[in-house]
Amino acid sequence: MTAKAGAVVTGAGRGVGKLVARMLVERGYTVLVTDVDEATATATAAEIGATARVLDVRDHEAVEAARDAIVARAGRLDVWVNNAGVLVTGPAWEQDAAARRLMVEVNALGTINGTVAAIQAMRGRGGGHVVNIVSLAGLTAVVGEAVYAASKHAAIGFSLSTLADLRQAGVRDIDISCVCPDGIWTPMLYDKLDDPAAALSFSGTLLQPADIAAAVARVLDRPRPVVTVPGWRGVLARLADTFPRFGLRAIPLMVAQGHRTQRKLAARERG
Repeated sequence: MTAKAGAVVTGAGRGVGKLVARMLVERGYTVLVTDVDEATATATAAEIGATARVLDVRDHEAVEAARDAIVARAGRLDVWVNNAGVLVTGPAWEQDAAARRLMVEVNALGTINGTVAAIQAMRGRGGGHVVNIVSLAGLTAVVGEAVYAASKHAAIGFSLSTLADLRQAGVRDIDISCVCPDGIWTPMLYDKLDDPAAALSFSGTLLQPADIAAAVARVLDRPRPVVTVPGWRGVLARLADTFPRFGLRAIPLMVAQGHRTQRKLAARERG
């Protein structure tokens, strides 16, 4: 990697994306910070020494334009991190069509758009690495987050299948990695302390954005198709997915634990 290597991070105006973008800058990449919120993208880029661009990941032409912008600036694209995501909790039948569509389009279609755009720039040009921030919700059932889980299952299914397609086509210099974290204390969860449908996101190790940035750094150094954070929650998620009856029976216990964590955090936040 040279100092001119280009990197793009979506949803990078704050939270996980911001710290991932900072990590990439510190590693010498020329970074393009993208976000649907122009103000946060611009502020983050100025703070970390990157450039900013407004981007709605649902728009494939806009995604391709962002890709072309970093290639023009840095000379090539080495890393693309699909981090943009949306979470609306509650049973699917209680959500309106707009909320369901938003999650599927941002979380799944956005990941597809970014991955395809990146591959087009990397293939035959020295390769690169696509890192998709998915979720443990992409590996197993998640009570209260059915549509979100569906969108994340789609993201991981697409990622692994596209990696298989690359290898089948003889492409060895492009990696795709899915980072699947437990609940993260970011703006996505800040307003969910009183939301019973979000309990499962609080039932394990509540991570910090820095934990995910560190996981992305590790997977860039040692590419792996799927990485769970923390690892033990990944084991439980896969076990629950392998034995659905076991997983469904365990959910009430995990939900109860999540409610306890929510109450503790709410009490702490309210002083």
